[in-house]
Amino acid sequence: MSNDSTARGYLTPVGDGPKYDEDLEREVSRWIRGVTGLPATKVYPRWTSTQAKIPNNGINWCGFGITTVPQPLSQADIQISEEESEQWTWEQVTVICCFYGPQGAQLAALFRSGVFVEQNNAELNRVGLSLVDAGTIYNLPELINNQWVRRYDLTVTISRKNVRTYNIKSIVDGNVTISTGD
Repeated sequence: MSNDSTARGYLTPVGDGPKYDEDLEREVSRWIRGVTGLPATKVYPRWTSTQAKIPNNGINWCGFGITTVPQPLSQADIQISEEESEQWTWEQVTVICCFYGPQGAQLAALFRSGVFVEQNNAELNRVGLSLVDAGTIYNLPELINNQWVRRYDLTVTISRKNVRTYNIKSIVDGNVTISTGD
């Protein structure tokens, strides 16, 4: 089955596409760790098939989850060669960060202020992401194992440009005759 525009049928992208799922979670985890200084063993993605063991009460840690990926803001189709076309979309990704532990509020505030530091955003840009906004910190204590645990939630929005490549051939020569009406 052909996967190019020389034959009828559906086309699927070729090459690497945008990161989603665990790949995107890894980038978000690196960002949170880099800005807060939390070790890798204390930043966990939420809602995974295998759940990490929740740290004991009194330990600072962060659980985060990608909550929304809305419809792309805009789209462009660009013919990049005679053989391929790229589809560009710009997407916003909303991430909820839940900071736990005795310094949960401090970590949430540190992260919120730190994401606006230009050098920190430049590191995020290196993986194709950019900060859009960081919202209000909410104090939402959570009952875990019959103990109240400090929890502070912060929602951040990041954006990215997605590029998908398709084998769409340009028309170089057509079997067409153009007459001037003479």
